[in-house]
Amino acid sequence: MSDAKLLKDIIVAIATLIDEGTFEITPEAINLREMDPSRVAMVDFQWSKSLFDEYNCSQPTKICINITEMLKLLKRAGKGDSVELTLDEERRRLNIKLRGKYVRTFSMPILEAAVEEVPTPKITFNVKAKITTDGIKEAIEDAALVSDHVSIEANEEELIMRAEGDIMGATIEMRKGEGALLDLEVKEPSKATFSLSYLSDIIKAASATSEISTIEFSTDMPIKIDFPIREGKLTYFLAPRIEA
Repeated sequence: MSDAKLLKDIIVAIATLIDEGTFEITPEAINLREMDPSRVAMVDFQWSKSLFDEYNCSQPTKICINITEMLKLLKRAGKGDSVELTLDEERRRLNIKLRGKYVRTFSMPILEAAVEEVPTPKITFNVKAKITTDGIKEAIEDAALVSDHVSIEANEEELIMRAEGDIMGATIEMRKGEGALLDLEVKEPSKATFSLSYLSDIIKAASATSEISTIEFSTDMPIKIDFPIREGKLTYFLAPRIEA
């Protein structure tokens, strides 16, 4: 790979939900799909082999890695450094080589891969909104000033976020084609409520990977948040908060 920073940004985005993750490595791509420990959120990541300067994988394999520890190593990469990942199956180690002003090689253990397969949620979405990542990040930060949850609703012309706390409230309105809301498709008006702590962590962590994000949701159903990345995808699903 030619860019250690890009890999670090991706691992930061994954680490916001999970401490350990099982990567499926195939001759065509690297994939990861994991639920967070509370099973409220899911991250779905894929990177095509075309992103790498050199990519060798003769047969599919799975490796479980401590994501938190891997991130510590990648944070040692300097600007312009490249990174090389090599799997030592005999010793059950992942070697991470950083090339910059000098060469550093770290070795970390392979953990036991999870047996459970995490399926992709099968959901029909009635709202699809394309938003600048900075725009949705600021909107979430505004809502977090007054509450720990936010209601997101949409009609044909606008996307509205409402947060109500014990003392204060906030309403953030985005009109289609104006400012942060680049596009909005609504099959039917919808509304759902989500934890701001999860949304804040996801948006903040993934904001370095993409300038544009796409959210999809339906009434009282999980929200899907897509961040387009080079030669791949980074997607989150977050379960709604159901009001009593």
